[in-house]
Amino acid sequence: MISMPLIQVVQTPGKTAEQKRELVRELTEAFVRSTGAKPESVWVTVNEVAADSWSVAGETLADRAAKA
Repeated sequence: MISMPLIQVVQTPGKTAEQKRELVRELTEAFVRSTGAKPESVWVTVNEVAADSWSVAGETLADRAAKA
């Protein structure tokens, strides 16, 4: 059986392409180090959710930021 692990990151937008590139590289390396998997088998996705579509305690992150 072939293992194709998937690491999913969910965050608000705002990180640069370079920051995301570094993030997926480091996550892949950590997974490989921890499990012995081959780097080419590790998939990583970065999903960006707008602050007005993400909420905590019934309040969107956009509304929380506006109050701060």
